Amino acid sequence: MGASTLYGVGIALQAMDARQAPQGEHLRLALARRLVRRPRWLLGTGMSIVGWPLQVVALLLAPLVLVQPALAAGLLVLMVLAQRMLGEHAGRYEHLAMLAIVVGVVGAGLTAPPRTSSHGSEDLAITFVLVGLGLASLLPYVLRLLARHPPAALTMVAAGIAGGWSGIATKLASDDLAQGHVLLAIAWGLSTAAASGVGVLSEMSALQTRPAIQVAPVVFVTQTVIPIVVAPLLFGESFADTPLSGVPLAASLALLVTGAGLLARSQLLVELVAGEPVSHPSGSAPSPSPPRREISRSSPSSDADDPSTPTTSTSPERIWR
Repeated sequence: MGASTLYGVGIALQAMDARQAPQGEHLRLALARRLVRRPRWLLGTGMSIVGWPLQVVALLLAPLVLVQPALAAGLLVLMVLAQRMLGEHAGRYEHLAMLAIVVGVVGAGLTAPPRTSSHGSEDLAITFVLVGLGLASLLPYVLRLLARHPPAALTMVAAGIAGGWSGIATKLASDDLAQGHVLLAIAWGLSTAAASGVGVLSEMSALQTRPAIQVAPVVFVTQTVIPIVVAPLLFGESFADTPLSGVPLAASLALLVTGAGLLARSQLLVELVAGEPVSHPSGSAPSPSPPRREISRSSPSSDADDPSTPTTSTSPERIWR
């Protein structure tokens, strides 16, 4: 909860500044140079950095297949903050998504496989998986170097892949730390920082061309599902070692990821970042607060694959990574 809350609030602060950057800096280091000069963006980055040791501690206590998806629990904290800060109430849509997260986390916690800390016999597989994920996360930058605008969907998925890489590397750091291999743990920590840097730059670039309500679920689901899929292969966290051959665990994880993906689209969370009025679909209660000024931004119906496209409309901003 601590790690996921810090991650969530941190990326929310980062997203506020990413939207204000020129689209000509899409997928360029110039975007990073601009953002690192902004105190609010640095505060968000600092919160994410502080959250990483908490994730390492969590991985010392529980398997990756539980810790990675359970990071979605921080969305519940953000939803509470959104309601208190905006004076608005969550509707049926948000309540169902929150319930799915709670039930999913509890179910996964009760049925998760035992934690493992040995992966020496899987070094070759780990190398292949990490190299493959690393290359995939860099694909938008390769296209950019070839003077081609990468599709916005590819940039979003690449950001999620980098996040999945970071989750796997964090697991490896915790394993080496548990075995007393401090230098290896530090090396994995540095690689995690590099992967997170690539992921953040991709995500900030995606936020320049697509509304957050589209970016958030894609990035979150991608970076959550990848560690779940590779955990049995790389770390021996087999679903077959859990009750009923893994059926309850799989159902819990599916419920958790679905609920988190839906909650990431909540316009209450969107408004927490952007200060935009909520349109209250699916039973959300109307806001008792005065109307807020709408902010002009990239339209989801525009040709967002080209970062230079100037078309705008009012769309929700992003809250979750």
